[in-house]
Amino acid sequence: MATSNRNSAIAAAVIVLGFGLAAFYLPTIMLAVGSFSSIAAGAVGMLFVAAFFLVFWLRARHQRDK
Repeated sequence: MATSNRNSAIAAAVIVLGFGLAAFYLPTIMLAVGSFSSIAAGAVGMLFVAAFFLVFWLRARHQRDK
């Protein structure tokens, strides 16, 4: 496996594991935020999903520029 492929695989694994951990705690976070505002709880969920795609989009863009 080439070094660049290995580095990409490691970066993707770290990102997926990080988001997996965040997804595990997301219901608890949304319930806590939802006790203040249901709209804010929905926004937290939407931001989580958007951040997941944003991270991979930025990584792909960075890889294209190299």
